[in-house]
Amino acid sequence: MISEKGLPRQRNAGLDRIAGDCDIVVFYDDDFVPSRHALAGIETAFAALPEVNGMTGFLIADGINAPGFSVDDAEALVAEYDATVAPAGPERAFQVLREGLEGLYGCNMAYRMSAIGEARFDEALPLYGWQEDIDFAARIPGGRIKTDAFAGVHRGAKSGRETSGRRLGYSQIANTWYLWRKGTMSLKFAAKLALRNTAANHLKALRPEPWIDRKGRAAGNRRAFAEIVSGRAHPSRILDF
Repeated sequence: MISEKGLPRQRNAGLDRIAGDCDIVVFYDDDFVPSRHALAGIETAFAALPEVNGMTGFLIADGINAPGFSVDDAEALVAEYDATVAPAGPERAFQVLREGLEGLYGCNMAYRMSAIGEARFDEALPLYGWQEDIDFAARIPGGRIKTDAFAGVHRGAKSGRETSGRRLGYSQIANTWYLWRKGTMSLKFAAKLALRNTAANHLKALRPEPWIDRKGRAAGNRRAFAEIVSGRAHPSRILDF
């Protein structure tokens, strides 16, 4: 399928296409490499936990806060995992690693379609859709867990995201502000997320990681705070710069 640009729009196009056609929907980022047993593990976990409507899997490795993994390295890590860890099911009882999650990690998450119903991702969160996974999860009833029933490697690819440091920095503040006011993100979670990112961007701006535009993110943070004060802040403002 081809959809308009923007992660929420793309995911909504997929949901609209499969509505009424399946029991479970799985979302993977395009830089996620799943275990070959992942889909079977997802089925196993949902069958065993009728009270759970959403789950995220175990990350063998996550390159999002590092330079990232090549396709070959990610595939090697997954192959090693599959060779040493039995699939969830008769051979291995899966574990619930965390429950009562505020949201699910969007790079690998699965939901019951019956719980999703008419709910869709918020298209007011444009492009990369920072925190769209938290917002979506908050509107789906039922339990949310992290489990080792399915697994994979998130490569954390740095190309193809089409979001500049300045835009992402703005989204780090404006999106959390928007979702708190909307009621899908708690004040505690929103404040922690915004302050943690702002502090990291400004403290590391003098000696940034080669793969992160810290100065751009810090500038975006400051612009968002200024626009919150002036009443102009909104996630869609990143389309204006």
